[in-house]
Amino acid sequence: MKKTLLIVCLSALAFSCKDKAPKETKEAEATAENTIKEEPKENEWTVLFDGSNLDNLKLYGNNNAIENWKIEDDALVFYPPTDRPKDTYYNLVTKEKYTNFVLSIDWKISEGGNSGIFWGIKDDGTYGQPYETGLEVQVLDNKNHPDAKNGTDRQAGALYDMVAPSKDATKPVGEWNTAVITINHKTNKGSSVLNGVTVAEFPLNGKDWDNLLKNSKFNGWDGFAKYKTGKIGVQDHGNIVSYRNIKIKELD
Repeated sequence: MKKTLLIVCLSALAFSCKDKAPKETKEAEATAENTIKEEPKENEWTVLFDGSNLDNLKLYGNNNAIENWKIEDDALVFYPPTDRPKDTYYNLVTKEKYTNFVLSIDWKISEGGNSGIFWGIKDDGTYGQPYETGLEVQVLDNKNHPDAKNGTDRQAGALYDMVAPSKDATKPVGEWNTAVITINHKTNKGSSVLNGVTVAEFPLNGKDWDNLLKNSKFNGWDGFAKYKTGKIGVQDHGNIVSYRNIKIKELD
């Protein structure tokens, strides 16, 4: 009976001591726990354009002030100039380079309009246009732009001139579309998702890629698709186009 009583007393004492741990110790433990919970997760989204500034973007080919792109209602809107100097374009590219990623971007095209979303762009003054090096997912008014009549592989959501969309998933002109482009060289897989529909899937190297390239307008181009790591950009194709909610998740 005495032995049992002793055990109970010791247990109560131990529990009491634990409850009376110094306040500083408890606060330190709580802070450590919160610190662990607040550590950033891997592969989080990085915002490239949130409707407030152009800090993450530049004109392709030079570092001049960005022209003809305006921020309106949290969107990035391109207005083609009426007095464009010869051989002058206003393509926008990211300041940073990317390799493996998921890119999410909303776009809205004007009636009869054309634009594009590029990646793998070489921006060092060697080439005059992003499309000379970068692959493109097409942005287009499928009903009214003549390029849509030149083949389905030139319609919205296509890997331009290479892989046609499985269906026309676009919304009517004047409405916002959401494109999600995944590029993963580690798995040799790329995809174009338009408004929640996977409209195109494609390899990034190997025999199947070689066949796609051979049968496209880009066959024999010196720099096309040569740069796994490059900039991401949106195209000045001479038409009004809007972009918003531009964000990227790196897969490295």
